[in-house]
Amino acid sequence: MLFRDTVLSSVAKPARYTGGEWNMARKDPDSVQVRFALVLPDVYEVGMSNLGLKILYSILNDRQDTYAERAYCPWPDMESTMRMGKELLGSLETDTPLKDFDAVGFSLQYEMTYSNILTVLDLGGIPLSSKTRTDSDPLVIGGGPCAYNPEPLTDFFDCFVIGEGEEIIGEIAATVAEWKRNGRKDGRAGLLDSLVKLAGIYVPSLYEAEYAEDGSFIATIPKCIDGPAVISKRVVADLDNAYFPVRPIVPYLETVHDRIMLELFRGCSRGCRFCQAGVVYRPVRERKPETLLRLAQELADNTGYDEISLVSLSSADYSCLPELATTLLSSFESKQVSLSVPSLRVDSFSIELANQIQKVRRSGLTFAPEAGTQRLRDVINKGVSEADLFEAAGAAMRSGWSGMKLYFMIGLPTETDEDVLAIAELARRVLTLSQNSGRTKLTVSVSTFVPKPHTPFQWFSQISIEEMERRQRLLRAALKDRRISFNWHDPQISRLEGVFARGDRRLGKTLLAAWQKGVRFDGWSEYFRPEIWTEAFLATGVDPDNYTVRERDLTENLPWSHLSSGVDSAWLASEWKRSQAQILTEDCRRGECSGCGVCQSLGVSVVDWGN
Repeated sequence: MLFRDTVLSSVAKPARYTGGEWNMARKDPDSVQVRFALVLPDVYEVGMSNLGLKILYSILNDRQDTYAERAYCPWPDMESTMRMGKELLGSLETDTPLKDFDAVGFSLQYEMTYSNILTVLDLGGIPLSSKTRTDSDPLVIGGGPCAYNPEPLTDFFDCFVIGEGEEIIGEIAATVAEWKRNGRKDGRAGLLDSLVKLAGIYVPSLYEAEYAEDGSFIATIPKCIDGPAVISKRVVADLDNAYFPVRPIVPYLETVHDRIMLELFRGCSRGCRFCQAGVVYRPVRERKPETLLRLAQELADNTGYDEISLVSLSSADYSCLPELATTLLSSFESKQVSLSVPSLRVDSFSIELANQIQKVRRSGLTFAPEAGTQRLRDVINKGVSEADLFEAAGAAMRSGWSGMKLYFMIGLPTETDEDVLAIAELARRVLTLSQNSGRTKLTVSVSTFVPKPHTPFQWFSQISIEEMERRQRLLRAALKDRRISFNWHDPQISRLEGVFARGDRRLGKTLLAAWQKGVRFDGWSEYFRPEIWTEAFLATGVDPDNYTVRERDLTENLPWSHLSSGVDSAWLASEWKRSQAQILTEDCRRGECSGCGVCQSLGVSVVDWGN
């Protein structure tokens, strides 16, 4: 958006809208066949921190026939300015309105960004409803973790990518290019017919959702011959040789993750029963240490960042982490480039490694016990004990760490008040490990459990708002200690997240009604307006409790049953039953195969370079 200086000076953080950053792709738009806009429907600082979009941006721009550009959701002050000036939302690279692209791809990371999707489409000049778009409108694509249940969004999207995007993004670009070369044969319907034939592509207009007379969901079935009954995810089998961007864009302002992001591996086999990412990104596939060292050097040379973050779902589980960290530190210490490991498990924590990694710049430590009692940790298959936590926390405090964060969840299946109060007791016991208790500060952060699709807990009910608030009050009263800071999640947001996480197509009208009434940036507390959502549910005749507090039957067909993560539904049900019996399931990466079926159904294998 090429706004006058007076406009940019009137909004917060004008650098969000200027483009022109270091390493930005620059091409002649007239020299390419396909123009692709990549969007994360949140503010620039969040969108620029998404590793997946960095990867897709680079892959597409490496194609001679494609130009990938970026757009993010304008902050409310800029949206207001744009609407007053009748400005269209354009790309940061060329200020081209989104309506003039061939495809607009959204990264769906979090349910609370759904209202922003409509803002981006509307400001970009794209019809909100996929049914009203013409051949001249862009193809609107969704991908990311929320695409594993995209049903609440089907009114607004033409297709969804299920799974990892490194390979399929090129296939989509090639399909669009061929369709254009063939004179847009059979119009928009012809393009969708071609896309539905690609593995991992879900075209919702070619499927029909069926409901019983009482309104209960029955099934989603294909309406065309080429539409498979079940769409399986795409997965990159050989991550070590997969594309990884070494010239990422360096923004002008600080972003959420303002550092090099070095992906060690993908997937997690720990088997936490609440964790959707642990299911949909299976199996574990590591990169070789020598590959990571090469990537780190190129990234440092091309960006100038002074921190390398070793990212994965559970980075401390990387089999070659000690030797990798040692080599990285010896290579970059003289340049004052630090290392960080953002995700730590108490049972794989090494104080020697932590001290080594944080030689250059010491930050706080964060651990996630998730639950306050061993019984509940066994229910969720966390696989860690209090002894693990005390050993890790004690070692850190003896080494000079005076600040620590502990993450927990409330509302987990089978949780009792005893489990809730045990969180406070666990925090107090951690404080006693400090040799200088007066200096030690502990932050206890508590979120509310949201049942997610494709997990063993997808059938469980979510506790009501009233019960969320009661358990938060109970814990707050038990944590009255000046050395302990207590953070909690807004129950209204947790409930809305639960609604859309397990929702179906009927929620599209509710989302549209709420957006028309003014909801924006629902994940940001200063803009979240629950009263509008209440009005929208009433106006559209949708009962949110049907999606949250109602417990599902194991035999019930679910709105996402036609989309597969590769993990067998019978295995998920068996894990549900094992949770009730408090039976742990072994990590298949180090032990026996648990029988989830992902390797067999998708033809991929666990890749662990330490074994």
